[in-house]
Order: sequence, then C-alpha cells, then structure tokens
Amino acid sequence: MEKKMRFGIKSKIIIGYLIVIVCLFIAFIVLNSQISSLQKERNFIIDHDIEVHDLTNRIEKHLLDMETGQRGYIITGEASYLEPYNSAATSWEKDYNALYQLLNNNPNQQEKLEKIKGSIQDWIEAAGEPTIALKKENNTKELQQFFEKDPGRQYMDDIRSQFTSFRNVEKKSTETRATELDEKNQKIKIGLYGLLLFVTLISLAIAIVLSNSIVNTIKEVTQTIKRITASKGELKGRIKVRSNDEIKDLGLATNALLENIEERNWLQTNIAHAVTMYQGIASVDKLAEKFLFTVSEMTGASFGAFYVREENDKGNLFVKQAAFADRKGDAGRESFLIGEGLIGQAALEKRTFVINDVPDTYQLITSGLGDVKPKSIFIVPVLFEDEVIAVIELASLHEFTVLEQELISQVIETFGLTINGVIRRMEIARLLKESQAMTEELQAQSEELQTQSEELQMQSEELRMINEQLEERTKDAEEKSFELEAAKEDLEEKAHQLELNSQYKSEFLANMSHELRTPLNSILILSEMLEENAAKTLSEDEEEYARIIHSSGKDLLALINDILDLSKVESGKLDILLAEMNMSELPDQIERNFSHVAEQKNVQLKINKAQDVPDIIHTDEKRFQQIVKNLLSNAFKFTESGSVTVSIQRVADHRLTTAMRTVDTDCWLEIAVADTGIGIPKEKHQLIFEAFQQADGATVRKYGGTGLGLSICSEFAKLLGGWISLSSEVGKGSTFTLYLPSLSNGLIDYEKVNFAYEEVAVSVEEAEPEAEITEIDHPVQPVESSLQDGENVFQDKRVLIVDDDQRNIFALKTALAKQGMTIMTAHNGIECLEMMENSEPFDLILMDIMMPQMDGYEAMQKIRGELKLVDLPIIALTAKAMKNDREKCLEAGASDYISKPLDLNQLFSVMRVWLVN
Repeated sequence: MEKKMRFGIKSKIIIGYLIVIVCLFIAFIVLNSQISSLQKERNFIIDHDIEVHDLTNRIEKHLLDMETGQRGYIITGEASYLEPYNSAATSWEKDYNALYQLLNNNPNQQEKLEKIKGSIQDWIEAAGEPTIALKKENNTKELQQFFEKDPGRQYMDDIRSQFTSFRNVEKKSTETRATELDEKNQKIKIGLYGLLLFVTLISLAIAIVLSNSIVNTIKEVTQTIKRITASKGELKGRIKVRSNDEIKDLGLATNALLENIEERNWLQTNIAHAVTMYQGIASVDKLAEKFLFTVSEMTGASFGAFYVREENDKGNLFVKQAAFADRKGDAGRESFLIGEGLIGQAALEKRTFVINDVPDTYQLITSGLGDVKPKSIFIVPVLFEDEVIAVIELASLHEFTVLEQELISQVIETFGLTINGVIRRMEIARLLKESQAMTEELQAQSEELQTQSEELQMQSEELRMINEQLEERTKDAEEKSFELEAAKEDLEEKAHQLELNSQYKSEFLANMSHELRTPLNSILILSEMLEENAAKTLSEDEEEYARIIHSSGKDLLALINDILDLSKVESGKLDILLAEMNMSELPDQIERNFSHVAEQKNVQLKINKAQDVPDIIHTDEKRFQQIVKNLLSNAFKFTESGSVTVSIQRVADHRLTTAMRTVDTDCWLEIAVADTGIGIPKEKHQLIFEAFQQADGATVRKYGGTGLGLSICSEFAKLLGGWISLSSEVGKGSTFTLYLPSLSNGLIDYEKVNFAYEEVAVSVEEAEPEAEITEIDHPVQPVESSLQDGENVFQDKRVLIVDDDQRNIFALKTALAKQGMTIMTAHNGIECLEMMENSEPFDLILMDIMMPQMDGYEAMQKIRGELKLVDLPIIALTAKAMKNDREKCLEAGASDYISKPLDLNQLFSVMRVWLVN
C-alpha cells in the first residue's frame, strides 16, 4: 500500500494564503491595466489639448506682430518695425503646420484651420505687403486712400472670429474627453469593489474549508480521549486519526503515552501484588517458592532457582532453597561460593546479569512433550544493608523485556528486608523450640529465656516498623527527587534570564554611551576652542560661559564613565591587569594632580610615605590610581578648610590578621586619606556604599554628584584583592583607608580576601565606628593648549575626516584647520573609499566607527586590503567605549584609537606621533 502523502496544517494554511495572494495579484494586474489606460487618456488630454491651445495662441500672436510691425513701419518709416513683421511672416506657417498635423484625427477642425490660413494669406496679400511696398515707394497719397477704406481691418475681424470659433470647438472636445475619463474612472471604482468582494469571498471560503479540516480532526481526537477518560481506568482504547498532519502526530504521541501509562500501571499492580504475597510466610523455603512462582507468573519465566546465603566454616555459601519447574531436583547446583559461577559472581559484584546468548550445555526446560533450550537468563542479587543475602536465577523461553527486568529489580529492593525478617523469625522459632526442650532441665533459666523471647518479638516488631519507615522514606525520596529536578530547571531558567538581562543591559549601555558621547564630543571641542579665544573675539563673560560649558561637559563625561565602570563591575566583565607599579612616584603624582586644587580651596595637602613601603608592588595601576584620585577628589570636595592628609605605609606583621596571612602576597599596603571636612553620620555608613546614594539630600544640593563614586571605588578595591574602611565623626572629618595586597604571582584568591576583610571589619568595628567614603567626583582641570611645538608637523597636511555626525565634522574641521591642515570630509565608509580613489593621497585619516551604509571597521579593512595602504595612519574615533573596542579597531586596521568625546591635546599628540613617524 502506498504511503499516504503528508499534508500538514502549515501546508494547508500556506496553500490557502497562496490562493488569496494569487487572487490579489490577478486583481492588481487588472486594476493596473485599467489605471494605465486611464493615465494614457489623461496624458492625451493634457498634452494634446494644451498643445492645440498653445499653437493657436502663437499663430494669433504672430499675426498680431505682423499687424503691429506693418502699422509701425507705415507710421514711422523705420525699417526696424519690419523685423517682427518678417519674423512672424516666416514663423506662423510653421506653427500652423504643426497645429494642422496635431489635428489629423479631426477633419472638421482642419477644415476651419484651412479657412483661417486663407484669411491670413488674404490679409497679407491685400493689406500687409501692398502697404509696405507703398511706404517703401513713399507713395503717401495712395496709402492715405488705402487706409480710408482700410480693407485689412475686415480681414483681421474675420480671422479673430474664426479663431474664437476654433477654440470653442476645442474646448467642447476637451470637456467631452474629460467626461469620458470620469465615466471610465467610475467603472474602475466599481470593478475595484467587485474584485475586493470576490477576493473576500474566496478568502472566507478557503478559511472555512481549512478550519473545518483542522477542527473536525481535532474533534475526533478529543472524542477518542473523552471515551478513554470515561472508561474508568481502562487504557486499551487508542486514538485513530485519518489525516496525515500534525494532528496525527498528536494522536500517535497520545497513544505512546497511554501505552507507557498502561505499562506503569501493570508494573505498580504487580509490585503491590508481590509485596502482599509475602505476608504470613514464616520460612525461607516457602518464601522462595512463593516468590519464584509469583515472579515466573508475572514475567513468563519457565525455570528458576533461589539461593540464600548461609555461613559455615568455609565462609559465606549460597545454598539453593527453592526451584521452579524443577526436574527431579536437578534444577541447578545445590550451592555456590562467592565468586563461583554466575551466581557467585553476581553476589560478589552486587550486580545483575542478563544473558540472551545461552550456550547449548545450559539446563533444558522440561515440558510434557520434551526439553526446550531457554533463550534468556536473568540473575539478580538481593541486598539487605548493602550485603547480598540471596541470589535469584530465572530462565525463559523468550528474552526478558526491559519492563519485566524493571519489575523484578523494584520487587527485590525491599525483598531483602523481607528475607532478613523471615530468617530472624525462623531463628526466633528455633530458639523458642530449644527453650521449650530445655524447660525441664533449665527451669531456673525459663524467665531469662522468656525475656529473650519477648525481646526478639520486639525486634520483629521493630523490623516491621523499619520496613514501613523504609517504604515511607522511599516515597519521600522520590518526591524530593522530583522537587529537586523542578528546582534545578527553575534555577537554570533564571540563570538564562539573568544572562539575557545582563546582555541587554550591556547593549543598552553601549548604545547610550555612543548616543551621549557623539554630541558631547562636539560640545567639548567647540567649548575648548571658544575658551582659548585665539582670535580674541569673545568678552571675558563669554570666555567664562565657554569654560562653564566645557567643565559641565567634562562632568557629564565622568558620569558616563562611572556608569559604564559600575556596569562592567556588576556584570563581571571588567578585566584586572596585574603588573608592576612604581610606588616611589606616587607622592609626586598626587602632588602634581592635586596641588592646584588645594591652592584653589585654600586647603593644606600633606603627603606622608613610610620608609618601609616597597618601591615596586604588583597590582592594576590604572584601577589603583582611579581609587586614589577619587578618594582625594572626595576629600577636597567636602573639606572647606583645614587639611587633607595622605599616608602611605606598609601594614606591619603584628597587625596582620590570621586571614590576611593566608593570602598569597608579598606585603599589604595601607593608603589612608584623612580630611577635616564635614564628616558622615554613623547611621549613613552602609547607605553611601550603594550606587546613586549620598549621606543626605543636603549633601546633594550643596556639593552635587550622582552617588556612583564610592560604589565604584569599593568594587575596584575588591577586584584588586583589598577593601576600603572608614572612620568618621560629624563635623571633624573622615579618614578612609585602602588595604591592598601586592600580588606578584598574578592570582587573586577572592575567597581568602573576603574572609580577611570580614575579620578586619570585625576588629575595626570593635575598636571604633566604621564608615564609608561619600560621593566622589573627578576634579575638573582646565585644558591648556600647547600646540605650538607641532605647528611645523601639521602645516599643509591633508587630513580626511570620516564621520556621519555633522556636528563632529564641524568641530574637528574647525580645530584642525587652525593648525594649518587641509581638511576633507566624508559621511560614511563608502564616501571615504571613493574620495581616496579619486583624490590626492592623504597624510592621515580620522575614522568614526558607528556609521550608516558602511561602518568604520569595514572601511579600514578595505583601505588596508583592497587599496593596499598599509602605512597610512588611521586613528579610530568611537563613542561606544565598551570592552574590547580598542582591540576590534586595531584588528580592523586602525593605527591608534581614541574614545569620544575627544580631548584636543590628546588628539593632537596622537596625530603628531603618527605624522612624524
């Protein structure tokens, strides 16, 4: 029988849509044909009728020029008046011929034109040429006689009347065409509505047919499921689906589920039956016989043997206690030692053996008609307290199925406890008989034996209770297993969501950085140029305005960098680069960066460096410098008078805690920044550690800031393997201390560092109140222009600026032009490549990254690859400023990289290096 072609729901829906689309396409073609025809007729009216009226007016104008020139010449006698006459005399016939040709489909109008032409020629012959000839002969008398009669006027009146009649006919013809065009337009509208109605009906018909084909099949499946549900647990029924689509797949899957449930029900029923049949059995041999009979009936086994462990002088021995389908007692050997044969091996390894390739010498299964070789052997050990106490061997004429193997495995899970209980009860019975036999001889010991009997009974009860408890624990373990699996899936889903959220946050911050840095670049460059006032065109107030704009732009840039740093730390994407750092230069660096701030605020700056501080430590110098600068900036910000003191010393060995000693480091450094500022209340110490938080609202209003500095400093310190502690008193100032290890091995054990921090925090809390530093702002330093040394380098250099933002182009072009450079601009990578191919070579290119059509990465790759300009300096400019941006730019072909907003001094310095090289 041929396989029925699969026609899925998706195919049905797609075919329905295709039919609708075809109908729409046919309707579109018909409608487009009608509209094209309508457009042609409209164009004919516009072009033909306008041209007819235009040529008619031009012929009349020529005639008027001839009449005017004739009269002017006759009155004045000047030959210049004959120029328009002669020009019109040659031109009107050309326009007449064009008009006559245009009306070749209208004989009536052509006939009128011929009459007009005859009238014009009559006027020329009767009034035009004769009067001009008389004037040339200076025959004034005959001219006077001619104009007394003036026959030319009658000709002119006739011509004008003929033109008026001609125009009226053309006007009526135009109106007639417009009316016909309106009628065709109305017909097209009616046709359009008809097509729309037709397509709608077709769509509804297709939708009804498709929905019925799907819904009817689903109803059949639903009815079948309801019949199975109403059968009160009878799972023999199966779903039959005639369609060959996804509904059939659903039916097959449901049938497979029913089969699985039916198998599970069979398994649970047989397990319950096997457990209940143990009750009331007091001997091992009866238990073994009952077990073999029951299991053989369930699995269809045709042969079986039951071996129970016994102890003798040779050790543990497994002795046959029962057999199924035994032939004269020769069903297998009577005993096995551990490791002897498959029985002994199963007991030794505590594992199950399933053998389907049975050798010819194996025990034959006997029936009434003869002996039959088994096809499968199943050997399973019975465990109690992780010890093998019995081994069961089954043989069958068919291979044991997975379900039958699972049934036996689950039954014997608790069977070991049952066997042990029976053995104990048998032992109890034996002891009881012995006690009864010795009653007469050992009357004195009867009470003791009676007590032992009671104890044994209690043990039997305890064993029964233990059995029940084990069953309950098994059920609890299964429930907990399901709960743990669900919890695991939930945690994996939440981890995936967190990863997505982190990715979305990073993308948002990258785009936000780009969008803010692009306009900020223009603001900083132009405000810096205005602040310099090189042309001396600005007043002092205007220079101050420019300085304020530039300072505000710097503050905004610092805020953007803080937000990006905090995001990188939170997402774990901030790289720490451990390397050597020269500590001997730190005091000079602090003095150089903050001495002018101290002078401006009239605050004394003190720097103390202990002699035992090593000259070289191993840490991330960039993050270390950022922490120190932020702490000092914060100290100066909140100190109105007094002093700011920086103390740099090595943590003495006797001050090292136990946890600090476990960190693999050369030494621990302590950098303390003390000020005489406003101080911080104790209850605010934890609050100011959080992002966007400050001590109180008054601090924000008076000193400004966003509340990011402390959070960033604290996170940087943790990434470097250290921490920040603070002691503060309101009105007296604050002292915050950075503890930092020198990591020469390049590894940071964060677990040990966190433990050391917790230990130090406890000791500090016991000694004095602890607090955290407050808002940290970067000090704004004026940008000094020092470009005089590079004038010779920049003079007459050709520089190409590639940027899609006109503001950035204007700012850069203005700044570079002042240095004597020749500037060319392009708005994307495509324009850049075209300019480089079609213009003189450039000395340097400033390449933006994020541009439409072709971005900076692709443009640089093509410059290096296709244009073979491997030595041309290309400086990449980007406002995105995210992780790995510099590496991506350099890999794409950039010579250097600067992030927006640009610092002119930095830009000129980088350009000078590459132009000199």
